[in-house]
Amino acid sequence: MIQPVATDTAGGGVPTDTGDLVVTLDQVPRWSDAEIRSSLEYENEDPSFSKSFFPDPLASPRGEDGSNGMVSRFPVDHEINSKIYLWRGQPWNLEVDAVVNSTNENLDEAHSSQGLHAAAGPGLAEECATLGGCRTGMAKVTHAYDLPARRVIHTVGPKYAVKYHTAAENALSHCYRSCLELLIENGLRSIAMGCIYTEAKNYPREPAAHVAIRTVRRFLEKQKDKITAVVFCISTSSDTEIYKRLLPLYFPRDKQEEVVAISKLPADVGDENGETIIHERTIRIKPLPKKTIPKPAQASAELPITDVGLVQRNSSYLDTYLDPAFMSLMKDPDQRRQEQWEKTAQARGGWNFAKMFGFGDLVGPPLSPAEEYSLHSRYLAKANSLNLSEIAEMKILYRGGVDSEGHPVMVVVGAHFLLRCLDLERFIHYIVKEFEPLIQKPYTIVYFHSAASLQVQPDLGWMRRLQQILGRKHQRNLHAIYVLHPTLHLKATIFAMRMFVDKVVWRKVVYVDRLLQLFKYVPREQLTIPDFVFQHDLEVNGGKGLIVDPRTKYVYHRP
Repeated sequence: MIQPVATDTAGGGVPTDTGDLVVTLDQVPRWSDAEIRSSLEYENEDPSFSKSFFPDPLASPRGEDGSNGMVSRFPVDHEINSKIYLWRGQPWNLEVDAVVNSTNENLDEAHSSQGLHAAAGPGLAEECATLGGCRTGMAKVTHAYDLPARRVIHTVGPKYAVKYHTAAENALSHCYRSCLELLIENGLRSIAMGCIYTEAKNYPREPAAHVAIRTVRRFLEKQKDKITAVVFCISTSSDTEIYKRLLPLYFPRDKQEEVVAISKLPADVGDENGETIIHERTIRIKPLPKKTIPKPAQASAELPITDVGLVQRNSSYLDTYLDPAFMSLMKDPDQRRQEQWEKTAQARGGWNFAKMFGFGDLVGPPLSPAEEYSLHSRYLAKANSLNLSEIAEMKILYRGGVDSEGHPVMVVVGAHFLLRCLDLERFIHYIVKEFEPLIQKPYTIVYFHSAASLQVQPDLGWMRRLQQILGRKHQRNLHAIYVLHPTLHLKATIFAMRMFVDKVVWRKVVYVDRLLQLFKYVPREQLTIPDFVFQHDLEVNGGKGLIVDPRTKYVYHRP
């Protein structure tokens, strides 16, 4: 249990007999206090820590004006400054209305801020388990239990990657803003906030401090009447120096600090909420140009009355209101349709040799990447809305385990493909739905052609359309197609698909004559194999012995 102490110290409290301490806001130095710099120093400061590594942003000479005539984006505001505290220590020891816990999406005790659950007691973890998790950038509130605070606000910071720097900045900004919003919603007025970013999520400490400080500043500018105190809690020497250098930029205490901070602030300090501005995504609304519209010519007396409106509605003057850059992005729909017709007519103009040989229609116009993406998206959306259980029961296509290299496996059984009993359009929707989770990364197809030669198969035109619908991601991530028990006719068909359908995909075919050979590529326990495949393997490969199913230990003899 944490016990209060009455002693006022620069460090913010004195340990009790139990090692715990309680610190009131009166013991924590305000940012506006002149002695803030000395009060943050520890007597046992690490002598190897070089302060020269952190240049003072306010080191300009007193007589030097760094503003260059610019207006400060963060002017001096003594009322806001009086609400900012900087304290080195854990937030759990502070007697405030709420403390912030940096955690993960499951609100796990193991991933929470160090020392919180030990200080709060087991009740905190039990309540966290009932919240149903928390999304990145959001926050949730619980009771504080054994802490001197009234509430604990839990928030989930983002993972950092240079490629997604802007997204991480905005998510972190939303963490701080969500905590402050919850503070007000629960009728609370003071909050202690540790560093929400963590080493495990690779967020650079100084850029994260910029986001934290400017987000709090922007929030207080709008809600300063509802919040009495925001305590930035820091626990390391590096964080101490970072906050001491950055706080004057966003919370200048006098005019001199405001002027010097103008030249020290980053170029991008966010919008009115402190979030990073993405100029490419901003909506630009241009006012109508103020141009003198020429007065339309008077209608001639010889014109019939029905033609007078045509003269008055001459649209030439409307061109002054149209933005040529915007209009150039739009292509006339009739022109697009005409180009599509011309492509189709040109493709069908010659001899369709593939159709003559029974391979189907292979001469349609090729699709652009954008057209393939649009086609795939439409089929996937419709597939998710359909009940395709009757196709799933046919077991033509189903998920397997993983191959010997760890790639997920999709199994196709050719003998189950009953063309006369199957709606091919619904079957395409089923394929798109089943393949969607697999094609996001490298995967493998196992095709059992055992006894499939007795069934009527779809032509190459249908296969070409299926590949267009699956898209280029399927083409790129397909690792291999293992074909068991191929026939001469099937090999000729695959050769034709290499020629007419897709050279990339169908060069990945690996012919496998025996089941035992297939198990070298895909372990037996990773596959669900119909019994007739074992029987067909014995028939095709002769009566030299038998094969044992390693999973069921069943011995298959040649009939």
